[in-house]
Amino acid sequence: MENKQNQINIFIKIGFIIASLFFAIPSIIYLLQKGTVLQFGPYFQFLYELPVSRMSQTFLYLVILSILSILYFVIIKRRKNMFKNNKQMFIFIILVSIIFTFVLPFASSDIFYYLGIGRLDSTYHQNPYYTTIKEFVDQGENIKYLQTDSVLAQGYINDWSDTTVVYGAVWTLICKIIATFSFGDINVGLFLFKLVNVIMHITNCILIYKITNKKIFVLLYGLNPLILIEGIAEVHNDIFVVLFILTVMYFLVKRKNLKVAVIFLALATAIKYFAIILLPFMVLYYFRQEKPMQRFVRCIQYGGLFLIVFVIPYLLYIQDLQVFNGLLTQQGRIAKSFYVIITQYFQDPAISIHTVKNFLLDIFVIIYYFTCIILLNKKTICLHHEMKKANYFIMAFLFLLITNFQIWYIMWLFPLLMWQKAEDIKLIVQISLIAEFANSVFLTYGEGWQNGTPFAFLMVTGVLIMVLYNTRTKKGGRHCGKISIS
Repeated sequence: MENKQNQINIFIKIGFIIASLFFAIPSIIYLLQKGTVLQFGPYFQFLYELPVSRMSQTFLYLVILSILSILYFVIIKRRKNMFKNNKQMFIFIILVSIIFTFVLPFASSDIFYYLGIGRLDSTYHQNPYYTTIKEFVDQGENIKYLQTDSVLAQGYINDWSDTTVVYGAVWTLICKIIATFSFGDINVGLFLFKLVNVIMHITNCILIYKITNKKIFVLLYGLNPLILIEGIAEVHNDIFVVLFILTVMYFLVKRKNLKVAVIFLALATAIKYFAIILLPFMVLYYFRQEKPMQRFVRCIQYGGLFLIVFVIPYLLYIQDLQVFNGLLTQQGRIAKSFYVIITQYFQDPAISIHTVKNFLLDIFVIIYYFTCIILLNKKTICLHHEMKKANYFIMAFLFLLITNFQIWYIMWLFPLLMWQKAEDIKLIVQISLIAEFANSVFLTYGEGWQNGTPFAFLMVTGVLIMVLYNTRTKKGGRHCGKISIS
């Protein structure tokens, strides 16, 4: 009986690896044909230039994604017998991660923008917060650099080439370092970025295990199809934010070192600003034994440390407040959120995008403010309870306040996953997969912002179905509908 179970486990693991390889095969074929990623789209097609209709390509993509998702849940369910020890688990995650490094970014061109601004900064000594790639290249004889610098050339044809940096200064520095070692070769640059993201991914898995000592959380993150696709294949920078927040929690919970935790939180915020939401929860939890007034003083002290660390990277770039223009530009765009539906179907000024967003923002700020005040005066502060609240705020920010929603932002919900209720963990994982399936709309119809409407409908419908299913399963007492975190 035991041998039969071992054979089944091996079959499941081989199946997951084969499904992962099917993700990589189209990219390998493309690279063998072209020999370079220069002029790579992204194509928003799963099979790139092969003579297969977009609908057929999308269907194949959904089939492979479905197999990967099913095996993902099976591995989690059988995790106690699937891997004899932690070493086997990590080797498997590393193997799968390496396979996804061969998957070209078929649904996002952000990586080429990252490399382009990094090259603009490191090699041509331009301030990317004030000069765009397109502005630099179109000046004088600078267009000649497109012949010798394929990183700059690829950045020049990117959709964001006419936009100044839309991320924090820490991310700009990371791009600068990686772009420097690309030596102007786009193939080297892409490989380096993918290698770095794989290292970040494995490091995140290690941190999750150090914090929890449980396989399930490592597997929920490490083999999640959305994270494998968006974090490694598409090479999004959110994986760095996950790394910094996990480091924050490691130093807060395991090392009891709030100073280091605050430093890493500031670094995370200097990539994507939502991370600042965690600051009061961390400080007030750490000083939970002190009186309210003392806690307030501590908040001021550590808030100052946070601000100093946050500002330092900007000193390398800031000339005036224009340094934040790119950030405002990004948030001024509309994509994949329910705001797209408002744009297309509601003409009444009373329910315009700005009206709805400002209304929701006001509610968010009020609730967040009073939550912090209550926490400041709370006698007993429990980490589990406060991290649940923090993740709820991140979820609200993610799904209600961002007009330019992208599915890889869902990675933000994973660093605090281990402190959530079992039903919330299940729902977050389900949302991550629903988002990846819904994103196939763009593989079929292209990137046009108007395609965000069917995406939003699929997302909302899928989440509502899962919420109803989970509620029914919970009331019915069916054990198979629950996630055990033991």
